Amino acid sequence: MFIEENTLDDLMHKVLGALINIPVNNKATKGRNSEIFGALLKLNNPLARLSRSETKGKSFSPLGELLWYLSGSNSLEFIQFYLGDYSQYSDDDLTIHGGYGPRIFNMHGEFNQFQKIIDLLKNKPSTRRAVIQLFDASDLKISYNDIPCTCFLQFAIRDEKLNLFVSMRSNDAFKGLPHDIFCFTMIQEIVARSLDFEIGEYYHSVSSLHLYEDDIEKAKKYINEGLQSSKFQMPPMPKENVFEKIEIIKEYENKIRNEVDFNIDNIEIDPYWYDLIILLKIHSLYKNNKIVEIEKIKEKISSKIYIEYVNKKISDGLAKFAKKEL
Repeated sequence: MFIEENTLDDLMHKVLGALINIPVNNKATKGRNSEIFGALLKLNNPLARLSRSETKGKSFSPLGELLWYLSGSNSLEFIQFYLGDYSQYSDDDLTIHGGYGPRIFNMHGEFNQFQKIIDLLKNKPSTRRAVIQLFDASDLKISYNDIPCTCFLQFAIRDEKLNLFVSMRSNDAFKGLPHDIFCFTMIQEIVARSLDFEIGEYYHSVSSLHLYEDDIEKAKKYINEGLQSSKFQMPPMPKENVFEKIEIIKEYENKIRNEVDFNIDNIEIDPYWYDLIILLKIHSLYKNNKIVEIEKIKEKISSKIYIEYVNKKISDGLAKFAKKEL
């Protein structure tokens, strides 16, 4: 199956629509599912990586997962701050064996694959060797609770743009696919901007693309919301000092997650990056039921595309509080 669309929502509608119409006759560890074996998805505009839907419109947890990767971490405590269900995938209640961070930045304790692909693309823009390997032969040594669903990421400069091709052995179409596309296209843009190239196309290849039986009704609800605007996209990432800015984002993410006090008004950084710090702070405020503070801090956001996600957090928070009162 091949699907080409301009936005994440357009892709999701096509993928889920196809899977809903396939019999649920595949059995897996996590439950019965419908499956397409052998899928290639193409996202023409990787900046359109966020869903606008009521059902799948999330920007907080994918951003947290991205920073988990970029921090080179496989800490369970880190990712649980954004995705609470991760505890079931830990073998030792401390780490996630299949975590991508150490594999990207410290594979086998010695290979910084991220820096290597940057160097390869700088020295030879036409290279076909700019590959980051995530799945490893050692992952089959014993039965871990989690191994990478992603096999590799291949970066390629074509027509003065940086394309990314991702190969996955397995992908949950409802829960995993939107997160993966967000994280990988953000990494694609980071690499592109650092090399002073425009971001190109994103290709997402999956062996087993599936929809679990428990998610079918939620998938139908998502589809029934209708197609979202094709003009909705994140602002372009600034090219200046990308890695320096990411280090700052990582620093503040760590402070926010560990509840270290700081004055958010004193952060001097481009509006693009400042907005991401604000989103991280809002996620923390939401977890601590500080809804009034979210109302105040959302006024500091520069890019208005994030406002509807914040308003959804406020609405969810108020509903949660009202339920407690009852």
